[in-house]
Amino acid sequence: MAAIIPCHYCATTTTTPILFLSNTHSRRLTYPLSHTNARLRRFSARCSYQPPQHSEFQNKQKGRPFSFKQCAISIALAVGLVTGVPTLGWPTNALAASPVLPDLSVLISGPPIKDPGALLRYALPIDNKAIREVQKPLEDITDSLKVAGVKALDSVERNARQASRALKQGKTLIISGLAESKKEHGVELLNKLEAGMDELELIVQDRNRDAVGPKQKELLQYVGGVEEDMVDGFPYEVPEEYQNMPLLKGRAAVDMKVKIKDNPNLDECVFHIVLDGYNAPVTAGNFVDLVERHFYDGMEIQRADGFVVQTGDPEGPAEGFIDPSTEKTRTVPLEIMVEGEKAPLYGATLEELGLYKAQTKLPFNAFGTMAMARDEFENNSGSSQVFWLLKESELTPSNANILDGRYAVFGYVTENEDFLADLKVGDVIESMQVVSGLDNLVNPSYKIAG
Repeated sequence: MAAIIPCHYCATTTTTPILFLSNTHSRRLTYPLSHTNARLRRFSARCSYQPPQHSEFQNKQKGRPFSFKQCAISIALAVGLVTGVPTLGWPTNALAASPVLPDLSVLISGPPIKDPGALLRYALPIDNKAIREVQKPLEDITDSLKVAGVKALDSVERNARQASRALKQGKTLIISGLAESKKEHGVELLNKLEAGMDELELIVQDRNRDAVGPKQKELLQYVGGVEEDMVDGFPYEVPEEYQNMPLLKGRAAVDMKVKIKDNPNLDECVFHIVLDGYNAPVTAGNFVDLVERHFYDGMEIQRADGFVVQTGDPEGPAEGFIDPSTEKTRTVPLEIMVEGEKAPLYGATLEELGLYKAQTKLPFNAFGTMAMARDEFENNSGSSQVFWLLKESELTPSNANILDGRYAVFGYVTENEDFLADLKVGDVIESMQVVSGLDNLVNPSYKIAG
């Protein structure tokens, strides 16, 4: 199985051996690992979930203060052991989280964005400040709702008024930013957004806290739709050496249905995954092509250690997808899109390129971040093995962990992501199905006989 490098946070003195696998060898490291799993669950009708009689998700590690300094040292040592990269000689700014950002950065500054939908909206290749000024206060409602009781509604009211004012003042500029071929649809969404803003203000006036979250989600879906309607075609040329590979020139969505074994509280679940071909066209295209080949159907979850869930290693000696037309393993290059760049960087980690302050467009911030696994010593060895990250991003904000810029993120689980933590080795992927965006796949090899 291809290796990925773990980056556990140090919340306990318990040490757990972690096995790293590569093509030629394996080795064990002892690494401080938290065993806590205190995430709140969001119930979805697409998961057969029965609440337990007592809470199984209480924090069992109490009383020991978290030391970020100790965690950073452990991470640095782990990186040195796993990769052989010198750790003590790193530049002092190697993990700095203060990259040079485009002009819109002021609108998205602050704590790391963890919501997968927000990450996908901000990752769109657009430059329209007016729509971002509408989006930002609507996104901020999530933080406002963290305040207990109806007191949260005072902050929500300010968020709603700010967004409504930004929409009224910037509507002309927003419409002017729509792609001509999508303008009619974009205007329709804007009208729905405007009406929804009025409904949100009424909800707040009625002090109906429970109705705020669903309305916020609806409004942000309209915002995201408007922003997608601003993208006119595919914004750049993929390098010539990759142009004949399956490419996702846009976005697509996949539903992954998993049968859960040996869990009395969860029988099966459908995970909705949004793939971002704007920022990872080669990696996302490769995955969509494999989904259309039914490559993952019937495959088991092969790693589930509290840090990641991983699958994609086929039966037999091969560690990736064998292309029947060549009888060789099909691999994809390491593909990283950086803020401020017009196209992804290929074949090298950001550390290798000396881009210590660069911020990735698709960071490892969200629970359920999806990325391509690879051999730890070969950047361009990704094939079919993929993983989903399970961690609390407050402890490893964007570009302050050892995954950003080292592994190619190409999507996020946007529905039922919390249930990824319930998956175990041996659970079966019953099916993966592309439910939208298949027309964005070019050079699909699954249509080629043989």
